[in-house]
Amino acid sequence: MKFCSNCGAAVTQKIPAGDSLPRYVCDACNTIHYQNPRMVVGCIPEWEDKVLLCRRAIEPRHGLWTVPAGYMENGETLAAGAERETLEEACARVEIGALYAVYNIPHVNQVYLLFRAKLLDLDFKPGDETLETRLVSEADVPWDQIAFATVRNTLTHFFADRARKLFGFHMGTIERPPTRQ
Repeated sequence: MKFCSNCGAAVTQKIPAGDSLPRYVCDACNTIHYQNPRMVVGCIPEWEDKVLLCRRAIEPRHGLWTVPAGYMENGETLAAGAERETLEEACARVEIGALYAVYNIPHVNQVYLLFRAKLLDLDFKPGDETLETRLVSEADVPWDQIAFATVRNTLTHFFADRARKLFGFHMGTIERPPTRQ
């Protein structure tokens, strides 16, 4: 950040009085610009023994598979965001159920929140950010082509919970992958 979104003056990164972390502070109007993690909301749309997956048409991870999810918008609830993302990415209508998984991803400043959801009908198709949509059973999940660790972990828990007939709540942290040398 170089300029204040409030008045347009230059900002400086410093620790404001009463704070403990560096923030961008406007040199002219003293506005403190907080930058916080982005919330990613989505769901696991279920139909009988299958789940709906989307093949990404955008970066990051173009061409790989995921569940419908994306950034939460201002003014919406978690569930409304998950429902909207499912409609945008898969043109699918869902009934959002229980919050199922939360993953902290501190190295990219994100928090993933994924719900279980009931697919309301089979009228789905790829949205603008999706190459392909597909209902898959556990045996047909393209595990080596899953776009994100959050989705891989969530689907692994989902199928294990379903086999036990007991769905719990899952939370974890995705650490930065090791750098290649």
